[in-house]
Amino acid sequence: MAIEVGNVLEGRVTGVKPFGAFVALPEGKSGMVHISEVSNEYVQDINTVLHDGDAVKVQVINIAPDGKIALSIKRLLPPAPRQPRSDRGPRPGGPRQNGPREGGHFGNSRGGGRPPREGGRGPARDAAPRVWQPKAQAKSDNLSFEDMMSRFKSQSEEKMADLDHETNNRRGGGYAPRSRRGR
Repeated sequence: MAIEVGNVLEGRVTGVKPFGAFVALPEGKSGMVHISEVSNEYVQDINTVLHDGDAVKVQVINIAPDGKIALSIKRLLPPAPRQPRSDRGPRPGGPRQNGPREGGHFGNSRGGGRPPREGGRGPARDAAPRVWQPKAQAKSDNLSFEDMMSRFKSQSEEKMADLDHETNNRRGGGYAPRSRRGR
């Protein structure tokens, strides 16, 4: 039987290194199981899991052009059970809505948003965890393509005007080009 990607084979560990274990395969070939492919759990020291002479069942996951064979033990194991995350729930305040916040701001700049915690540095670490919520689809009200494009254009122009206004405020006023002096 030829060794191909996906095959499940029986082998014997011939050497253990800090990065993985070498396994003797049928037909006189050998492959390597990387430490990350040994177990579903984190393995600090591979010597606690595998030893020279151990019989192992492996799956071929890659055959490099130079003939090196990558093997996995973990892919033949049942998946590790996940711990339920019962501490998660819906996001406080409900899902975010599209459109500008108080004061006409779209981003996380001044106005709207979460109140600062004591000490003035962002939300508390023990605050309720954040849960992703999909954005609500904007109602099309069976608009024609031209009406949708018109709505998009006006929203885009509003956003650009807000961005321009914020940029000018950061510069300290309106934009005035410098004139060339004395040349």
